[in-house]
Amino acid sequence: MVAVPAVKRRKLTPPTSDEKTSPSTLIENIPSGRSGFFDRASKWNLEQDYERKPRNQKRREKENTRLPIKTVEGRVEQLQSPDTPEDDRDSFLTSEDESNDAAVVQQQVGEHGKEVPLQQKIIEAKEALARHANLLNENPEEHAGAFKALGQITASSVPVIKRLGLVTQLAVYKDVIPGYRIRPLGENDSLEKISKEVRRLRSFEQSLVSSYQAYVKELSKCAKPKKASDEAAASTAQVATSCACALLLAVPHFNSREQLLKILVDRLSEKKIDSNFIKCRETLETLFRDDEDGTPSLDAVNLLTKMMKARDYNVDESVLNIFLHLRLLSEFSSKASQNQVDKLTAVDRAVGKKPKQKREFRTKKQRKMLKDQKAVEKEFKEADAIVGHEERDRMQAETLKLVFVAYFRILKSRSPRLMGAVLEGLAEYAHLINQDFFGDILEALKDLINEAEALSTSTEDISDETPPQTALSIPQTRATLLCINTAFALLVGQDVSKAASSLSLDLSFFTTHLYKSLYSLALDPNVEFSVKSLHLPDPHLSNTDQNDSQSAKNAKVNLRTTASLLHSALGSALTPRSTPPLRVAAFTKQLYTSLLHTPEKSSVALLALSNQVLKLHGRKTASLWNTEERKGDGFFDPLKAEMEGSNPFASTIWEGELLKLHFAKRVRDGVGECDRILKGLG
Repeated sequence: MVAVPAVKRRKLTPPTSDEKTSPSTLIENIPSGRSGFFDRASKWNLEQDYERKPRNQKRREKENTRLPIKTVEGRVEQLQSPDTPEDDRDSFLTSEDESNDAAVVQQQVGEHGKEVPLQQKIIEAKEALARHANLLNENPEEHAGAFKALGQITASSVPVIKRLGLVTQLAVYKDVIPGYRIRPLGENDSLEKISKEVRRLRSFEQSLVSSYQAYVKELSKCAKPKKASDEAAASTAQVATSCACALLLAVPHFNSREQLLKILVDRLSEKKIDSNFIKCRETLETLFRDDEDGTPSLDAVNLLTKMMKARDYNVDESVLNIFLHLRLLSEFSSKASQNQVDKLTAVDRAVGKKPKQKREFRTKKQRKMLKDQKAVEKEFKEADAIVGHEERDRMQAETLKLVFVAYFRILKSRSPRLMGAVLEGLAEYAHLINQDFFGDILEALKDLINEAEALSTSTEDISDETPPQTALSIPQTRATLLCINTAFALLVGQDVSKAASSLSLDLSFFTTHLYKSLYSLALDPNVEFSVKSLHLPDPHLSNTDQNDSQSAKNAKVNLRTTASLLHSALGSALTPRSTPPLRVAAFTKQLYTSLLHTPEKSSVALLALSNQVLKLHGRKTASLWNTEERKGDGFFDPLKAEMEGSNPFASTIWEGELLKLHFAKRVRDGVGECDRILKGLG
C-alpha cells in the first residue's frame, strides 16, 4: 500500500466576521489524512471560474446564393452577397415609433455633442464641391441633381465655403451651358408627344435654367455687402462681382443676362472707384467690342442710360466713355438722332447691290431640292444663333438712339463733370449724327461757349485778393476748345453737298471765338499739360474742384493737352480750300505772334501747321512776308474781336525774323521751311 504524503500544515489568519469568504479560496478546517482532502474537495466551486472565461465562438459563414456572371472581357466571376449588419437583421424587431425615437435621440446627441471645427467643415465642403463638379463634367444630363447640391453648399453661412461654392459653380456653368438660349416650356409643349431622348434633354435644360437663375440671384445678393466694415462680406462681394463679369463675357447669349448686367451697372453707379468698379467697366468695354449680335450691347446701354438718369447724371466720367467702345462706331452706316434713324436711300443701296445675274434653268425636281436645302440651312443658322445683318442693324440703331439721348440730356443739364466726355463722344459719333440733330447740337455748343465767356468776365471783376487769371480759366478754356473741335468734327462728318440745300452750316461763331482765344492760350503756362500730367495741386482751388480734377485723371479718353486741342481746331478752320483769304491772313498773323510765347513743342507743331496752310493758300497770303507788296490800307488791329475788322493785310509777319533766332533748332528749321515754300511760290 502506497503511503500518502503528509499534508503540510500552514498557519492561516482566521477571517473576521465582516468579511465574506469563498469556499474556493478559503479553507476553514484542515483535517488531516485522505478523508480531509475529500472533505475539502466537496466544498470547492469548480464551475465558478469556468463560467467567467470568454467563449471563442466561430461565426458561421453565410452561404452565397448568388449565381456567377460573365463580364464584358469574357471572365466568369462569382458575385458576393452584400453583408447585412446585425442591426439590420434585427430591425424588424423594433417598432416604427422606436426607430423614430432613436433618430431624434441621435439628432439631439449631434446637436449637444462636440462642434465640428471650421477647418474640417472647409475640407468637407471642398471634397463635396469637387465630387459634384466632377459628376457634372462627366455627364451633366445624368447628374442634373448635382446643380441643386452645389447651390445648397454655396448657401452656407461660412464665408470661405460660400466663396468656394461661387467659384466652383462659375467653372461648372461655363463648361455646361450650351451655345443657345433655352426658352421656358409652354402648356402646349408639355402636352405634345415626344421621344424619350427629347424628354430627358428638356428635363436637363429646365433643371439647368432653374439652377442657373438661382446662382445669378445668389451673385446679385452677395455682390452688395450689407456693411462696409465687414471684411468677409467685402471679400465675398468682390468674388461675386468677378464671377458675374466672367460669366457675362463667357455666355452673353444665355438666360438671365439682364440680371448679370444689373450687377455690373449697380457697381458703376457707386461713387467709390475701387477694383470692382474698374473690373465692371472693363468688362462692359470688352462686351461692347466683342458683341457681334447687338442685343447684349442694347441691353447694357439701356441699363446704363436709366441708371445715369436716375442719379441725375452724377456719375464718373469713365462710365460715359464706355459708349466709345461700341462696335456701331465702325459698323453702322446710317445716320440717327435722339428720335429716329434714317433709312438707306435707293442710291445708297445701289452702291452695295450685287449685279443681277442671268436666271439659271432648273427642273422641278432641282427646284424642290434647292428649296429643301435652303430650309435646312435656315434651321442651322437659327440653331447656331447666327444673326443677320438686318437684325444687327436694327439693334445698333436702337442703341445709337439711346446714346444720343444720353448725350443730349447731359448737354441740356450742363453737368460740369461729364461735359468733356460728352463733347469728345459727339466728335467720335459725328459721322452718325442726323442733320436735324446737328442744328440742336450746334446751338447747345454755342450756349456753352457763351456761358464760359460770361463766367470769365465775372471772374475779372473779383477783388484783387484772388490770383490773376487770363481771359479764360484753364478748365473753361479747355471746355471751349472741346466745343470748337466738336463743331468742326460734326461738319466733317456731314455730307456738305447734301446739307447745303437744307441747312446753313455757318461755323463763323466758333471760328471767331477761336481767333479771340489765341493770345490767351499762348500765355497759358499749362498749355502742354494734360489731366495725366504730374504737377502740384492748385492751392486756390476748393476741395470740390480738386476732387473733380482727380477724377479726370482717372479717365481714359479726355487726355488730350490744350495744345493738341488748339492744333486740331486750327487745322479744321484753316485747311479747307474754301477758306476765305482774309480769315487765313488774320489767323496766320495771330499765329506767328503767339509763337513768340508758346513752349518749344507747341511752337514746332504750330509752325508745321502754318507751313501746311501756306502750301494750300500761299498765293493768297504771300504778301504778308513782303513789305513792298502790301495790299491793305490803314493799320492792323491785333486786339479786334472780328477778323474782318482787324485788317491783316496792312501788316507784315516780322515775327519770323525773331523766330530765326530761337534757342530751339527745330523752331529755326520750321522757319527755314517757310522761307523755302515762299521761294517756291515766287
